[in-house]
Amino acid sequence: MAEFAENIRRERRSRLAEEIEITIDRRNHVTLIRKPSFLEGLLCKTLWRTMMTIPALATCALALLVTPAARAQLLTFSKQDLIDYTAQNPFDRLPDGRPKVPDDLIDRARGLSSEEVWAVLQAKGYNNQYADGFQVLHPGKTMVGRAFTVQFMPLRSDVADLATAKAKEKGIPRLTNQTAIDMLQPGDVLVVDMFGKKVNGTIVGDNLFYYVKEATHGGGLVVDGSIRDLDGISEIDMPAYFKAVDPTPIGSVMLTGINVPVRIGDVTVMPGDLVVGDREGVYFVPPQFVKEVLDRADETHIHDEWTKKKFAEGKYKSSEIYGSPSDPKLKQEYEEYLKRRLEEIHKQRNSN
Repeated sequence: MAEFAENIRRERRSRLAEEIEITIDRRNHVTLIRKPSFLEGLLCKTLWRTMMTIPALATCALALLVTPAARAQLLTFSKQDLIDYTAQNPFDRLPDGRPKVPDDLIDRARGLSSEEVWAVLQAKGYNNQYADGFQVLHPGKTMVGRAFTVQFMPLRSDVADLATAKAKEKGIPRLTNQTAIDMLQPGDVLVVDMFGKKVNGTIVGDNLFYYVKEATHGGGLVVDGSIRDLDGISEIDMPAYFKAVDPTPIGSVMLTGINVPVRIGDVTVMPGDLVVGDREGVYFVPPQFVKEVLDRADETHIHDEWTKKKFAEGKYKSSEIYGSPSDPKLKQEYEEYLKRRLEEIHKQRNSN
């Protein structure tokens, strides 16, 4: 321990700490990516020699957080991080590494209902992908787009000051809500974890809301927090989901993450998730399930269409038709109708 303490003192004098990133495999082995500082390497190697158990790993991670290079930095995923954490993505990627759900699938998703989304996600075991309890702007307008995630935390001046200084070293003049907003792209939905803050938790007013609309081409906004200037915002044709309205400007918060996992209600939202909002609430669909959700939705639409046609004939009880026809002849009739309508839909899409 004396040798360890002397090494720490030497490290403090040299101040050679540099940025570090930790990856952990299934056996709890640690890999240090980027050149670590002497102190960081020493801490992890020392703990490694004592066998890298989960408690030891937690101690190592905590120690790294308080080194000069690692503490108080704006958290963001590198492009490779985003690729690793969304490895099941079947689509291309945006320049920042987020999954890029194709535009044609985004257009198709505008016709989704909450039940259609839920059916697939529940079957896959993804039961924490829905958030509600929002005030909904333009409830008749479906919101669809790719999640651009932003995280705020309550202001702590020592952390905020150092994060700001480090940002300036990297050419970022300040860390504010506009830092993230200025990074938005067409097709994005701005998803903000403002930890439910009402007073001074206003992510946008009408001016910045209009900017978000223009930058995302009308994508939308979801904020676990508040907005201001509702009268002005209500005149802008973009969907939004927010917990409160307050006249105060944003304040007493610090920007801590851009395009990182964030929490919205009971949902862990990943950058690039397909965001689908209707008058009930918001779904966050992992990219690997988007195509299946949409294909199943086609079948659901056709089933509903056929069911209502049969009800309109006035010859059947509801139990004979819904949810599945009991008579073999009716079942065959439905299957033929389903096949024909799917062919028509696919032909129409291919011609566009």
